[in-house]
Amino acid sequence: MAGSKFAYVRNFELPDPLLPETFMVLRIDGHAFHRLSEEHSFAKPNDERALQLMDDAARDVMNEFKDIMLAFGESDEYSFLFRKSTTLYNRRESKILSTITSFFTSSYVFNWPKYMPDTPLKYCPSFDGRIVLYPSAKVVRDYFSWRQADTHINNLYNTVFWSLVLNGGQTTTEAHATLRGTVSATKHEILHSRFGINYNELPAKFRKGSVLVRTEITKDPEEGRTDDPVCVSSPDPVSKETAKPSKTEKKKARVRTSVELLHCDIIGEEFWAVRPNILAD
Repeated sequence: MAGSKFAYVRNFELPDPLLPETFMVLRIDGHAFHRLSEEHSFAKPNDERALQLMDDAARDVMNEFKDIMLAFGESDEYSFLFRKSTTLYNRRESKILSTITSFFTSSYVFNWPKYMPDTPLKYCPSFDGRIVLYPSAKVVRDYFSWRQADTHINNLYNTVFWSLVLNGGQTTTEAHATLRGTVSATKHEILHSRFGINYNELPAKFRKGSVLVRTEITKDPEEGRTDDPVCVSSPDPVSKETAKPSKTEKKKARVRTSVELLHCDIIGEEFWAVRPNILAD
């Protein structure tokens, strides 16, 4: 930047480095998405196209920013976990937050026609974001457990609510009144007895949310074997080779990284036990 007598104004810019040696979670939330879903006639209680669009935008973010190890999405929100040692943008909060939020938003808009080919965008959707720092792996796990538990609570309520409205003949006001004060068991009973729905048999993507995880896949060049990760459901076609043997060296196993989309439990131990790299330093 060229110097001039006006350059003093830079002194008003405040540094905003994030505390080192902490886990960084960036959560993106849709802004006024209730209106967006109404204006574009999203299916109730879940619009699979809209959820896939969110997953695609989150995958694009992870493919662009390699220090993101895990992402979890539900409805109109996505949480991204960075590796503890990340030095992305020198850990400047404003730079990280603005860049990733805008990248996610641009991907959402760019990919809209892919998932909503018959529904043109009527106006510009937007997302807000925040960064929270967590001191330990335990707290990080509790954070993602909180988000997945929230997914279940919200989806169960919405499934019963829209069953009452769309199939039970109730108004939205009446449906809210019917569900006011009910516990989980009561909601399950309403679904089963009145609509023949077993909530536990609904697609896991609605009940458990979307999990995007960066996985290392080792391939033996001699035998063509691949050590596939556990519970893989939707591999990312974009991968990166991180080990290339020279011509003079004996061929070694190649390591690729792939972003995998899962719909599984992340509250229990199994998910984390087979993926210790997520919370590694």
